Order: sequence, then C-alpha cells, then structure tokens
Amino acid sequence: MHGFHEVFIQILVLLAISITVIGIAKLIKEPYSIALVLVGVLLGMTEIPIIEEAESYITQSEVFQAIIISLFLPILLGDATLKMPFHHLFRLKKTVLSLAFLGTFISFIVIGFSVYFLLGLPIVVAFTFAALMSATDPISVISIFKELGVPEKMSTIMEGESLFNDGIAVVLFKISSIYLLTYMDMGAAGIGEGVFLFLKFAIGGALVGLVIGFIFSQVIRIFDDYPLEIAFSMLLFFGSYFIAEHFNVSGVIAVVIGGLLFGSYGKKVGMSEETRVNINTFWDTITLLANSIIFLMVGIEIREIDFTGMWGIIVLAILIVLIGRSIALYTATSYISHLSQKERFLLNWGGLRGSLSIALALSLPADFDGREEVLLLTFSVVLFSLVVQGLTIKPLIKKFDMAKDAS
Repeated sequence: MHGFHEVFIQILVLLAISITVIGIAKLIKEPYSIALVLVGVLLGMTEIPIIEEAESYITQSEVFQAIIISLFLPILLGDATLKMPFHHLFRLKKTVLSLAFLGTFISFIVIGFSVYFLLGLPIVVAFTFAALMSATDPISVISIFKELGVPEKMSTIMEGESLFNDGIAVVLFKISSIYLLTYMDMGAAGIGEGVFLFLKFAIGGALVGLVIGFIFSQVIRIFDDYPLEIAFSMLLFFGSYFIAEHFNVSGVIAVVIGGLLFGSYGKKVGMSEETRVNINTFWDTITLLANSIIFLMVGIEIREIDFTGMWGIIVLAILIVLIGRSIALYTATSYISHLSQKERFLLNWGGLRGSLSIALALSLPADFDGREEVLLLTFSVVLFSLVVQGLTIKPLIKKFDMAKDAS
C-alpha cells in the first residue's frame, strides 16, 4: 500500500508541473507540447529526488509499460476521432488515404532499410524504429494552424493522416518487433505471411470498430443524459481496443474506426447539443492530462539516455527520418492536383513525431534486443521534431503567407 501511495504522489507532482507549464504556454500562445518537452529536459538535467523516482518508475516499471499503451492510446485516438469533421475528411479522402497508407508504407521501408544499411543496426531494431517514425503527431502543429487561421483543409489533411497512419504504424510496429525474424527465415513465403498478418490485424480491427461503434451509436439514441453518454464513449474506446486485442487484431484501428463512426453517425442520430459540448469537454480534459504526462516524460527521459559517442548516429537518424518523410509525402501526393508546393512543404515539415512514438517505444519489453538503441533514437528524433520543427512552423506559415486571421 505504501508503494502505491508513493507512486500516486510522484504522478501527482508530475501532473502539477505539467499543468502549470501548460497554463504558462497558453498565456504566451506557444504549443504546450513543446513547452512540456523543454521543461522536461531541464528537470532531467537536475537532481530532484521525487522527479528521479517518478521517471525511474514510469520508464522502467514493466507494469507501467504494460498499461501505457492500453491506457493512453484509446484516450489519444478516441478524442481525435470525436473531433474530426467527417464531411471535411470525406471531401479530402483521396489525399488523406494516400498519405496514410502509401505514405506510411514508403516511410517505413525507406527509414527501415536506411537505418539497417547506414547505421548498421540489426534489421529488427531498424524496422521497429522505422515503424515508430512512421506515425505522425500533429497536436502542436494543429494548435498553431488554428491560432493563425490556416485554411481548414490543411488541419483536416494533417489530422486525418495522423489518425489512420497511427493505426498502420502500430500494426507495423507489432509485426516488426515480434514477427519479423520469423518471416525472414521463411524467405519468399514470409513476405506473403507478413502481408496476410497485416491484413488480418487491419481488417479485423476495422470490423471490431465498425460493430462496436454502430452498437454504441444506437444505444445513445435511447438516452438524453450526457454523463451516461460520456461513460458510453469511454466504454466504446477502451472496449473496442481490448476486444480487438483479445482477438489478436489491431486495437488502435478498432478505436479509430469505432470512434469515427460514433463521432459522425452517432453524434448525428443520438446526441443533443448539450451532450456534444460536454463529451468534447470531457475528452479535451482527459487528453490534456494524458499528453501532459507523455510530453513531460519525453524531456525527463534525457537522464536515462547515454549520448556518449552517439551524436553521429543521432544526427544521421534525424536526417534519415526527415528524408524518409519527404520521399513518402512527395510520392504519395504526386498525383494530387489541389495541393500547392507551399502546402506540400508545410505538410512535410509539420509531420512531427510525438506522444505515440514515445508510448510505443516505452512499451517495448525489457528483454527486447536493441531496446536501448530504439529508445535513444526515438527520443532524440522526437525531441528534434517537437523543438526544431515545432518552433519553426509558425514563422514558416507567415513566410508562406498562409495565415488568414492571426490573433
């Protein structure tokens, strides 16, 4: 009991720090995710006992690693699906799906082989890292877009791509970290097995999401009671995730599909205006808390990483990820006529890596061969991505004259 009390206090201290930082970031109109990472880095460089204990528990406890995915992922993805304006997403479906499917696969292949050949890391480690780097996290970029009045088309493409490529990246991560060596030993037949497993994960997850999303959309037609409907949304996100995982299909894709159905069809047929406002407010708050812990941990984790003699590999990894993203984005959008070169450049540079990549990296079991290398490269790229790319997005938008009604 005493141990639980200690852990609770540690997490409470981290939350207090996070929420203070978020408040200050909002006052000075800067993305809170970047502020949290920078404060985390400062904390990571200081010797504060309670911070050290919390960091040690969160990054090294196998219990935490087991729950970090199953707790944070349904929250982060579920919230995003509820907010997604479905009619906008449908209008831009060709661009979003091309980036999310074709773009993610190209990024995965380019980064995986580049890391294997150029950094000399084992193939399982190279492709596990590549899967982590194929997931984009637009949270800080979207807040800047909204603040500066960037056309809604850009936000929709970025959020839509992120939603779907998160699901694909998690499936690729699972295949790379668990099954890759087995399939490589099988030779040509292994490619077929890998494709079959991917389709099973993806299609199975989508079916679970469709069924559960439809059921809950019908259930909320019976009630007009927003606390109960919020509870239903929690059941939907966590239920679809765990049911899909139980049947060995993708929980992430189940949450995305179930949430999209619930947030578009369910909202239309079963939610009053009062419920819509309250359900969005509830998930805004829960997502803020989940993100605050993850982004602060990105910075604090710096104390666990030994950078000695690794700077060359880190710089090369960052370059590989940037080039991989560029090749993926420009190839996937090469036949999309409505995107200007400025918009393509902004989508490319705004494809930040964030909380999902960190959560997945931390979820690798302690006995995963190459866990330290994956953590080192993932944290380094996410840090670069959030700080360097994140802080240059605003000047870039202004330079491109894409800010409509900057406040």
